[in-house]
Amino acid sequence: MTHRRIQVLPEHLANKIAAGEVIQRPESVVKELLENSLDAGAKHLTVVIKDGGKELIQVVDDGIGMDEEDSVRSFQRHATSKIATYEDLEAINTYGFRGEALASIAAVARVALKTRTLDDDVAIVVSIDGGDKPRVSREGRNPGTSISVQNLFYNVPARRKFLKSTNTEFRHVYDVIQRFALSCPEVALQFVSDDETILDVKSSTVQERVIDIFGVRQSEALVWLEERTEFLSVSGYIGKPMFGQKSRANQFLFLNRRYITNRNISYAVFSAYENLMIKGSHPFFLLFLEIDPHRVDVNVHPSKMEAKFEDEQSIYRFVSTVVRKTLATNNLVPSASLTAEEGADARVGLRFTPRQHSWPQQTFNPSTGEILSPRTTRISMEQQSVPPTGFDVSEKLLGSSESDLVHSGAERGKPEEVSPTSYPLIWQVHKKYILAQVENGLLIVDQHVAHERIIYERALKRFETNQTATQQLLFPQSIEFSPGDFALFTELHRYFEQIGFAIKPFGRNTVLVEGVPPDLREGCETSIIKELLSLYREYQQAGTMASRDSLAKSFSCKAAIKAGDKLDEAEMRSLIDQLFATKMPYVCPHGRP
Repeated sequence: MTHRRIQVLPEHLANKIAAGEVIQRPESVVKELLENSLDAGAKHLTVVIKDGGKELIQVVDDGIGMDEEDSVRSFQRHATSKIATYEDLEAINTYGFRGEALASIAAVARVALKTRTLDDDVAIVVSIDGGDKPRVSREGRNPGTSISVQNLFYNVPARRKFLKSTNTEFRHVYDVIQRFALSCPEVALQFVSDDETILDVKSSTVQERVIDIFGVRQSEALVWLEERTEFLSVSGYIGKPMFGQKSRANQFLFLNRRYITNRNISYAVFSAYENLMIKGSHPFFLLFLEIDPHRVDVNVHPSKMEAKFEDEQSIYRFVSTVVRKTLATNNLVPSASLTAEEGADARVGLRFTPRQHSWPQQTFNPSTGEILSPRTTRISMEQQSVPPTGFDVSEKLLGSSESDLVHSGAERGKPEEVSPTSYPLIWQVHKKYILAQVENGLLIVDQHVAHERIIYERALKRFETNQTATQQLLFPQSIEFSPGDFALFTELHRYFEQIGFAIKPFGRNTVLVEGVPPDLREGCETSIIKELLSLYREYQQAGTMASRDSLAKSFSCKAAIKAGDKLDEAEMRSLIDQLFATKMPYVCPHGRP
C-alpha cells in the first residue's frame, strides 16, 4: 500500500489548530461571547471571571436564546445565523458572522451552554469537554443564554503555559469589556472578577457612559465631536490639547460599533492636533465611524480587529478635517463655575460646562476631504489658541548625594577633555541645553537626556542591590486607579518599592503614597505614578523588554528635569558631574545622544 504524504487532519485536531487563530487568551473568549450576546439582542450582560479568566469565564445575557437543535448546531464549525449568501458577506452589520467562536472555544476548554427562548418552558443545556460529543440536558432558567468556559487550554498544555499572570490576563479582559461598554451604552453591563464587582453600569447615553468609565474629572477634559454626511458620519469625543497623555492607551475607534485599530485614521486625529500639543503627547479620542457596510470589509483578520476601506484616503481627510474644525471652533480653556446640586446629597463644587454648537446641514466631498456648507469657511490652524509650553522652575531639581554616584569618570579613564572638573565656564541656553567650556572645545549637554541617564542607572542599581532611598511626604497623597491600572500597579508594586516609593493599599482601586524617591520633584508624585504605568504599558507593547528595565526607563523619563526647567550654576555642574559618573554618559536609556 502506497504511503500518502498528504493527509486530511482529524476533525478534533483541525479544531484545535483553528482555535489558535481565534482564541489566543481569555480576552479572546470574552470578546467572542459578548459579540454573540449583542447579536442576540441582549440588553443586560453579566461577565464573571476567575483567575484572570484562566479558571472560569461566564457570560450571561437576556437575548433571544436558542432551541435544542440550534444550540447543538451552534458548536459546529462555520455554523452561523448571521450570513447565508455571498451578498450577506458583502454587507456585514453584525459583530459575529463566521461561526468559528463556539467551535474554537469548545475545542480547548470545558464549555456549558444554557439557553432558553421565550416560547420554551425549560432551558436547553449543552455540555462539551475539549471538543468531545455534546451532551444535552434540561433545566429551569430565565429566557436568554448563559455560557461558562472552564479551564481554558486544559487540553493544550503548550498554549496554557504561555498565558500570563492573573493580573495581566485580567487587564486584557477589562480592556475588552471597557470597549463594549463604550460602544453599546444602551446595554447594561456588569463585570465580576474573583467575586468582586469591577464594573456595574446601567443602560445610558454615550455621555453618561463616558462618565461611568472615565470619571467626571476626565470627562470634563473632553470635547464632543459630530459630523454627519451621506457618505460618512463621525461622532464621539476628543481630548483637549492641554490634557494630552504619554501613551495611546485611551484611544478608541469604532467602525459601525465594532472596535477596530487603524493607523491611518489614528494618525488623522493626531495630525489635527498639530502645534497644539507638547511633543511626545498623544490625544484622547473616542470616535464612532458610521459607513455603508458595502464600502468596508471587516473580514480581513481572524480577530476582526482590522478593516479594509474602499477609499481610506477620503476617510483620513474627513476625520482630520472634522477634528481640526472641532478644535478650532470650541473654547478649549476650561470654564469653571460654582454650582450646587439639588437633593439630599447636594454638594458644592467646581463643574465644567462645555460650549454647545449647532451647524448647518453639510455635505462631504470625498475627492478633496472638505466639508461643504452653504457658507464654507476654511479653518486655519492659526485661529486656534495654543497653550503656553514654557515654564520656570525655581526649586532645586537635582540631588547630589555622594551615595548615589557610581564611580568617577576619571577612575575608568574617561577622556580628559570632558573631565567634570575641567570646565571653568558654564551656561544654560534656552533652558534646555548646558554649554560648558572644556580644554579642547565646547561641551553641549541636553539637560533632560542627561538626567534621564543618571536616574536610569540609579534605578537599576537599586534593583540590583535592594538598597532603597525614600523621602517621606509630609502629607500622604491618595491615588485612585482604574481597575486595569490597579491590576498593573499590583503586579509592579515591588518594583515601585525598590525604586524608592512607599505606597500602601487604601481601599478599592486606591493607594496611599507616603514616600517617594529623592530623585522626584516635589508636587508631581501622583501624576508621575500614573504616567509611569502608561509609559510602562507602552514599552511592554512595543517589545519584550524586561519589567525592571521598562520601569527604570519609564521612571527616568518621567522624573528627569525637563526642557524649560531653569537651573542655577551649582545644579548644572552637579548634573554634569553625575552624568560622567555613569557607565554610559553619551546616550540616554532610549539611545538619544
